Amino acid sequence: MIGVDTVDTVDTVGIAAKLGTAADTATAIGQLAAEVGLDVPTAYGVQAALVQRRLERGERLVGLKMGLTSKAKMAQVGVDEVIWGRLTDAMRVPDGGVVDPAAYIHPRVEPEVAFLLDRLPEPGEPVGDFATAVRAVAPAIELIDSRYADFRFSLPDVIADNTSAAAFVIGPWSPVPAGLDNLGVLLEVDGRVVQVGSTAAILGDPRRALDEGIRLAGRHGVRMQSGWVFLAGAATAAVPLRPGAHVRAVVEKLGTAALRASS
Repeated sequence: MIGVDTVDTVDTVGIAAKLGTAADTATAIGQLAAEVGLDVPTAYGVQAALVQRRLERGERLVGLKMGLTSKAKMAQVGVDEVIWGRLTDAMRVPDGGVVDPAAYIHPRVEPEVAFLLDRLPEPGEPVGDFATAVRAVAPAIELIDSRYADFRFSLPDVIADNTSAAAFVIGPWSPVPAGLDNLGVLLEVDGRVVQVGSTAAILGDPRRALDEGIRLAGRHGVRMQSGWVFLAGAATAAVPLRPGAHVRAVVEKLGTAALRASS
């Protein structure tokens, strides 16, 4: 079992069940944090219990993701603290694969940078040593889907909801380039550019997001493993995924990742 914070188990498991059912049935629920008194540490306990539900039905952990690493995302959802969540194999969609928007409540897509870990970096390890810890880097798309009505939530709410994680696509892996701190990023829908950004929006440098993810997850007893995927965070605001849409993320020097939404 993955680690659950030292909080009231009944409460965390019960809240996780509500969120899990909302995701499984694509049915929005109201915010929970104010109602049940969730703080941030307890919310991470709920997140652990929520993901444990997925593991118990046969999924496996394959990595971690960061959330709210850009000012655009913080402003879009109205919260102001970097957060982290967990990824399972069932969330992964092949590059160019198809997703069904009807399986989600209000799906949105955003362009990201993904890392493939070769070894576990130490917290605070100099960015200059980064290449020895990361096997490869790739453009990515994350599909997020808050389980809360109207995509509105507090910080504890979104943490409990596994940072709105729903699905992700990773483009071709490539060697880590010399610099990742200011690469151009585009998000295209049906061949039209809908968002323009830079990897600098991801904590100034996506490599810093990895360091932050190691530190934050470590507080809760979670250590990333060799071969895991790490999504560094969105470089732009997210956009709604419409039925029939073709989505492509373009990251300078890294290439593209794509998905299609069924009609």
